[in-house]
Amino acid sequence: MLAGVVLALGAAVGVSSHYTFPKVNGGGDWQHVRRADNWQNNGFVGNVNSDQIRCFQSTHQGAQATLNVTAGSTVTYGAAPNVYHPGPMSFYLARVPDGQDVSSWKGEGNVWFKIYQEQPSGGNWPSNGKTSFQAKIPSCIKSGYYLLRAEHLGLHSAGSAGGAQFYISCAQLGVTGGGNVDPPNKVSFPGAYKSSDPGIQINIYNPPLSKYTNPGPSVFSC
Repeated sequence: MLAGVVLALGAAVGVSSHYTFPKVNGGGDWQHVRRADNWQNNGFVGNVNSDQIRCFQSTHQGAQATLNVTAGSTVTYGAAPNVYHPGPMSFYLARVPDGQDVSSWKGEGNVWFKIYQEQPSGGNWPSNGKTSFQAKIPSCIKSGYYLLRAEHLGLHSAGSAGGAQFYISCAQLGVTGGGNVDPPNKVSFPGAYKSSDPGIQINIYNPPLSKYTNPGPSVFSC
């Protein structure tokens, strides 16, 4: 009986220390963001070769609505309840091909480019404990529909193979007022990461982290 109580308490603590990214620009949960598989249990993606590494969906489901924004503006992505683990926050964009529906497009293939990545400061991660994050939409990218992919990589257990934890979701955006630049260095999910990448399998405690190599491509800027 006591063992069962201990296990139940441990499970409750584990769930409470995890998180989701369910909303953008103050909208409702899963309104403009595709509902991720962890919407009820706050779980994570541990396999970089899984299709879940794209938008954390094992079965495709579009968002309820698409958020309209202007190129060059900032989108605020909300975390619930907050980012609890140490590790980098990243944002990627993928443009929906002209003529295709943003709600049904899955983001497959080499279509993703990175627009932000976080670095530690003095061994600390600026994202730790935060409830919201700002992603600036590059002013020079083409107008159209996009997926905005939020990714936080929890590194607290990443010292062993498969120990890194990915917390992910994808928002649907309609971007206006853009330019004519098609960003280079696009990647696919899965495909962009390997479990052995130095920024994914890493001990951040011993010795204390002095520098960090983010997984994936370099950050695109106009």
